[in-house]
Amino acid sequence: METDISVVVIVYNDATRLPTAVSSVLAQTLRAVEVVIVDDCSTDGSYEVAQGLAAAHPGRVRALRLPENSGGCGAPRNHGIEHARGRYVMFLDSDDELERNACRNMLEAADRSGADLVSGLCVRVHVDSRHGKRVEWYPWLYARTRTLDSIAELPDLFVFDTLSTNKCYRRDFLLEHDLRFPVGIHYEDLLFSARAYLAADRITLIPNRVYFWNVVEKGGERSISNRRHEIANFAHRMEIHRRIDELLAERGQEELKFRKDVKFLKHDLVLHLRDLPLLDTEYRHRFAELARPYIATLDPAAYEEAQPIQAVCAYLLDREDWENLLPAADTLTNRDKISVPLVEREGRIYWCDAGHLADPEGRRILDVTDEGYHVRPLPSMFLRNRLTTYEDDGRGTIRLTGRVVNPLGRIAPGARLRGQLEFRARRRSLRTFRFPLRTLDHTGEFIDWAAEADLAGRLRPLGVIDAVWDVRLVLEVDGERLRTRLSVDGPLLDRAERLRVRPRLTRLVADRLEPHVSRRGHLSFVLTSRGPAARRARQAVDAAVAGRAGDLARAGVRGARKARRRVDSGDTKIRTYHAALLKLPVRKGLVVFESHLGKQYSDSPRAIYEEMRRRGIDFEPVWSYAGRKPEGFPADATLVRRWSWPYLRALAQAEFWIDNQGFPLKLTKRPETTYLQTWHGSALKRMGFDEPRHKLQSRPEQERYQQVLDRFDHFLIRSEHDVRTLARALRLREEVLLRTGYPRNDALVAGRSAGHSAGHRTGHRTGRTAELAAELGIPEDRRVLLYAPTFRGGTSGRARGFELPFDVEEFTRRLGDRYVLLVRSHYLDHVVLPPSVRGRVLDVTGHHDITPLLLLADALVTDYSSVMFDYALLDRPMLFYAYDWEEYANETRGTYFDLREHAPGPFVETEEALFSALADLKAADTEYAAARHRFVTEYGEYDRGDAARTIVDMFFGGGRR
Repeated sequence: METDISVVVIVYNDATRLPTAVSSVLAQTLRAVEVVIVDDCSTDGSYEVAQGLAAAHPGRVRALRLPENSGGCGAPRNHGIEHARGRYVMFLDSDDELERNACRNMLEAADRSGADLVSGLCVRVHVDSRHGKRVEWYPWLYARTRTLDSIAELPDLFVFDTLSTNKCYRRDFLLEHDLRFPVGIHYEDLLFSARAYLAADRITLIPNRVYFWNVVEKGGERSISNRRHEIANFAHRMEIHRRIDELLAERGQEELKFRKDVKFLKHDLVLHLRDLPLLDTEYRHRFAELARPYIATLDPAAYEEAQPIQAVCAYLLDREDWENLLPAADTLTNRDKISVPLVEREGRIYWCDAGHLADPEGRRILDVTDEGYHVRPLPSMFLRNRLTTYEDDGRGTIRLTGRVVNPLGRIAPGARLRGQLEFRARRRSLRTFRFPLRTLDHTGEFIDWAAEADLAGRLRPLGVIDAVWDVRLVLEVDGERLRTRLSVDGPLLDRAERLRVRPRLTRLVADRLEPHVSRRGHLSFVLTSRGPAARRARQAVDAAVAGRAGDLARAGVRGARKARRRVDSGDTKIRTYHAALLKLPVRKGLVVFESHLGKQYSDSPRAIYEEMRRRGIDFEPVWSYAGRKPEGFPADATLVRRWSWPYLRALAQAEFWIDNQGFPLKLTKRPETTYLQTWHGSALKRMGFDEPRHKLQSRPEQERYQQVLDRFDHFLIRSEHDVRTLARALRLREEVLLRTGYPRNDALVAGRSAGHSAGHRTGHRTGRTAELAAELGIPEDRRVLLYAPTFRGGTSGRARGFELPFDVEEFTRRLGDRYVLLVRSHYLDHVVLPPSVRGRVLDVTGHHDITPLLLLADALVTDYSSVMFDYALLDRPMLFYAYDWEEYANETRGTYFDLREHAPGPFVETEEALFSALADLKAADTEYAAARHRFVTEYGEYDRGDAARTIVDMFFGGGRR
């Protein structure tokens, strides 16, 4: 029988796992498969095991041996290619396995497409993971079957999937192009795969799992890819990269070279940089000697594709600026950590200076303004806390000192400082021990501290289940609390002793506490056994844990955790809500309010709530909030976290639901509950069943969506435009519609009536508007512009990344002496403003309610946001910055009318046109006065200023209940 595929299995000193690997080949559903075992001159009996497998499976398994150890994977694989008999060749390592249908799926794809090379999905199996962790290797490459006539069609395949083991090669193709693995050098897969990709006339990808890559991270002998602390390892990687670059240059593959440069900055270099803080000076300098010449060959444009911190690290390494590079390497490992004091120059934030900012390239790369470090609230900052000394007395007391970075001087010199060390078991349910600091000093760019902790006397672990303890410094700054981990640099713990400890259960299992560096570079302590009795007891415990009793105990723990997760799961909550909570009696007067999915205390629900409070209505208010804790919500209402059990119970028993967007879709409203949907704006963009994504849904999906909409008992309308658009798109019945206008707009109608319309000027600020201006620090002589863009989502409805579509620094240069610009992004978006515009451009997205901001603003700049319909009530100038109108109107969701024809203000599509219109705002005000009046008549006819009062009269009797 002809052999279809030869699977070359290489082995070195892996006699135990080799039979499993071979069995995964023999168990293939494709029978015409042979196994060629190539032993790299093992010393543990691997070759004898291979011979035994060959004897047990004659004709299907052959055992070969190299005369001497080659030290890598290349030579044994090349030997296997020479002795393969199959039409196709695959490679398998002795500690890995093939998926049962791998050979059949590969062969069928190869025969069908005539490909030289077929590649399938690899899965990394974390063998020592407690939860059976499996990670698919670059799965987006294998989302579907596809055939490439050139690797240039899919650069990501060349760049990311550099494995040789998840592939099937036509043997004649390998021989014809003399494709062999390099010998005597690590990372041979990278070069072999590059050569194979470039030589192949046709490449087929299949979406099937083909290879299980077994990863052991806690084992004693680590794989080549995990031995990154060995300098020879990095030298080999650099040499392989140079050879691949030479190959690409010969082929004129500039785009592949660029993509590879980007990946080098984002992945290859990062793998080694993360280890630098723990390695000695000699290693670091040798590392730089190897890396710098290669970094010089990278395309400068590749830095733009990398993450800012990755580009920063590459630049600082090229300059051998260790003082700033080592903290940057810490941020590579711990994303969002602020590791250096940062510097501000000319209104921009830079990672550091050290003379680099005189270099235009350095100024560009080290600019981290867009990371938003300068606008983060102090309690949420992840600050680097470098452990500077570690001493112990060999018994149980440790003395530590450290430095906490103070970015941009956010911690003022006169701030009230308090701190303590916190030792917390990694299992959070267990106890925490705290030790006061001996000293805590503000030194400008850093906060220095010192502490002494008697761990033997005070830290009392249980002794079995709390084996790992993490250390944090808890710092209080003027009453605000933040926690920092202790970062360890260099060989600080090399001379550390194992400390005596007294576990509460027994010292027979653990009697020492040993300092360690966690995988993220932080100080931790691990319970260990030193005394003979403790070691014997530990061995007994380990044996028991590994046995039947341990299996049962672990199964019980896993079952308990699974049960807990199941109780708190969404499915369980939904079932319980319908099966039990809806059977509870309705509580008269219970009203559940929600605004924008619990993210705000705002909008019409707020206006109705405050009208009820003003009128003295007797009711039981509940407000929902999203996130960890409510901020800005009323203190005189019950607050419940969205999707919590109290939230579900409140919805089940409420007499009224009042919100502006939608309570959870899968929760049924009982007939006794009245759902008042205030909605959140008139429609320009298509909504509901008019959206393309809903039109593409199946009939059952559309029916489920309709059931959600049918929950509305009443729906507020502000114009007949809403009837023609929103009501029709949501398929609402006529009797559901309430033509009252929006309660949130009552204040705007009152603002216009009070004379604050087109004649509104800064000198006329009174009451809450004046208070808000003072709160924001707006000078009396500056007019206020509000920029409020809409949310942008794709056809799926998901958010896109948001960036300001105009240069705010240019705005301040041209118009900052006349205006203060308030930026109010959609609540799903996030804005970062550079310090250069401080005081002249303000981010007000965090303000829950936009209505006070509308009253404050002398003019509005928007794009397609429904805020245009509300602001028009004030009869003040509006500008429409529609820089992406064609895409928005035609490619995304479509619109109900052409804004270009109906806009009650200048419709501009370029930054220059926007700035010119703002410079002549008075002309825009006068020219579009009639258009604003028509706009309000068309789209705000029912906003008469009495919506909240009307709603309260209609549903709550207008007085005390």
